[in-house]
Amino acid sequence: MTANPSIDPAAFLAGHLERAEPDLLRAMLKTFVEALMGAEADAICGAPYGARSEERTNSRNGYRAREWDTRAGTMDVAIPKLRSGSYFPDWLLERRRRAERALTTVVATCYLLGVSTRRMEKLVETLGITRLSKSQVSVMAKELDEQVESFRSRPLDAGPYTFVAADALVLKVREGGRVVNVHALLATGVNADGHREILGLDVTSGEDGAGWLAFFRGLTARGLSGVALVTSDAHAGLVAAIGATLPGAAWQRCRTHYAVNLMSVCPKASWPWVKTLLHSVYDQPDATSVHAQYDRVLDALAEKLPKVAEHLDAARADVLAFTAFPKEIWRQIWSNNPQERLNREIRRRTDVVGIFPARDSLIRLVGAVLAEQHDDWCEGRRYLGLDVLARSRTSLLVGDTTEDVTDPMTPQAISA
Repeated sequence: MTANPSIDPAAFLAGHLERAEPDLLRAMLKTFVEALMGAEADAICGAPYGARSEERTNSRNGYRAREWDTRAGTMDVAIPKLRSGSYFPDWLLERRRRAERALTTVVATCYLLGVSTRRMEKLVETLGITRLSKSQVSVMAKELDEQVESFRSRPLDAGPYTFVAADALVLKVREGGRVVNVHALLATGVNADGHREILGLDVTSGEDGAGWLAFFRGLTARGLSGVALVTSDAHAGLVAAIGATLPGAAWQRCRTHYAVNLMSVCPKASWPWVKTLLHSVYDQPDATSVHAQYDRVLDALAEKLPKVAEHLDAARADVLAFTAFPKEIWRQIWSNNPQERLNREIRRRTDVVGIFPARDSLIRLVGAVLAEQHDDWCEGRRYLGLDVLARSRTSLLVGDTTEDVTDPMTPQAISA
């Protein structure tokens, strides 16, 4: 058996995504472990594979296959052979418990920590590997970075993406000798097959209009098309970027974010009552009932809480944009709760790190988490049925709406 020392991460990841294989994580672990063994073999030889060096004391001589049993399944790994003497990764294969510990630790490093070379070096020392240089450790991290980048830059060719959600997470990174806040811009969508996808990830210094505009331009350049509705918070730069890059798409104000905005103008003692009234709007069976209930809520609040009523009235078009679509998908598109669950999963991983040593490590971690979630969505049940998606697109073409809804992209709607 021979193993190619030069891995094409783009082809590797694209092949698995194209075949929708369920063992993408296992294949990525296999690639990482083989790179780890190759780095240790290079350290024994005194020089990298294929490199001419006066410090070389040995050379590589092909590979031999060996099965590796893990909780993720059994896989064949390529163990480097040496021309003089032998090499065997006892830290990986001799004891099954140690092998699983190695698996867990590598996963933690790649997906949970996203840490610096110094901490990575300490990690491999716990596995019994003491002869790795910092440059070799960086090469191993680079291979994973390239796979994540291939995922982030893949073509968006499963459209039309009828429904899209966008959000941003604030994370901490060390830059220029100080700790700064950066924004991880995320977008998810529902493709033509009814499955959810991770559409994009970008990291910017600030959540401003320029950052969101570049982000959505990147998505459209990769193939994002057919968007009928975008759900997000009311960040002015984000809403403006949606209008500039996705003409014809409606905008739905995220239910979760709007509740927070409304609570800021509501007396604390009155919030439970106001929150119940707001939820009653979403519980109506059809669009006519939704708008009628919204009017009743405004009437109920106008005298006792005029500021709350004014806020609700100004946000009406933003909050009720979902009524232009079939009621079967209201629970998905009127709120950003699925997006919030994704954010919590990312937070669960990033909280382990706290402060990232660099933006690259942040992208490595968050990108790997998103790639893993993307696979779960593609392999799971459809998020929306094909008939519902077809009726959603048809209703927009024929203008099948129960009530005329003001364009949510107006300056008045954005300022609300």
